[in-house]
Amino acid sequence: MAEWLYEAGIGEARAALVVDGAIVEARIEREEEGPRVGAVVAAKLVEAGRGGKGALVALDWPGEPLATLGGLPPGISTGARLVVEITRMALCERGRDKPARARMAEAGAPLGDGPDLAARIAASGVPVAVLHPTGADRLEEAGWGEVIDNVRTGHWLFPGGALWVDATPAMVLIDVDGEGDGLALAKAGAAAAAAVIRCCDIGGSIGIDFPSLPDRAGRQAVDAAIDAALLPPFERTAVNGFGFMQIVRRRKRPSLIEQVRLDPVRTDAALLLRKAERAVGAGVLTLTARQAVIDHIAARPHWTAMLQERRGRPVRLVADAAAQGAGHAQ
Repeated sequence: MAEWLYEAGIGEARAALVVDGAIVEARIEREEEGPRVGAVVAAKLVEAGRGGKGALVALDWPGEPLATLGGLPPGISTGARLVVEITRMALCERGRDKPARARMAEAGAPLGDGPDLAARIAASGVPVAVLHPTGADRLEEAGWGEVIDNVRTGHWLFPGGALWVDATPAMVLIDVDGEGDGLALAKAGAAAAAAVIRCCDIGGSIGIDFPSLPDRAGRQAVDAAIDAALLPPFERTAVNGFGFMQIVRRRKRPSLIEQVRLDPVRTDAALLLRKAERAVGAGVLTLTARQAVIDHIAARPHWTAMLQERRGRPVRLVADAAAQGAGHAQ
């Protein structure tokens, strides 16, 4: 049986597709990630580019983020007011950020946000269970914390081996590691890599480093294992003689790898607020974490107000240099 578990947390919404008790897809959607895919936004042209390419717009959005614009009609000058549709969200990469991508909206299209996480999972046709902090922690029971830990460390175990996963500016790299028969390890690693790609919604360019396989038949067997395990659409190369395969998938939103691993302060802040929502007791609810996490929460007072309203307790933020990870709430 498949079911989506959905949690509207403070500063972050979370969803997990659970099949037979295990998470097969994990999604988070955070405040301040910019307009979503499908959003129709007013904008100002700041660079026209050449031949309809290389155009850049400033979006009418908090912070006036930039977006690259494809398909700019000729004759439009810098400074012109436009209405655009977001086709890819802004992305955070190690050492740099990528602006959102947009196209010209259809004439007369009303301004509005794109579908949020709750709307997207509802449209999947799979039943959705909406979770509340006063109820059983079904997300954790399904393995949510383990998934987040795996993303943080980049280490994913599978029978007979392990994957090491890292996001570079060029691509997400997945290394298949283990002992024993190379072909058996590569085939098992192919299934495990496909599962991680699906779980974390990894898009763009993906490189998988399998054990080197000298014979062509073995490499073709690994190709077939990827084709059988990875949900389409995608394009791939064949495994080469050095054991490397490249996969390209459509990339519309940040992956879980990018959200969790490349933004540790925001990740820990969301985890701390989740702990606080489920904390038991009475009196002042104290959130303790390292300075950067406390500063991140303090800079968004509506989060503290929401927490106080949900828990019916006053909230206090305490910075502790010795606190580890997401800290604690009590």
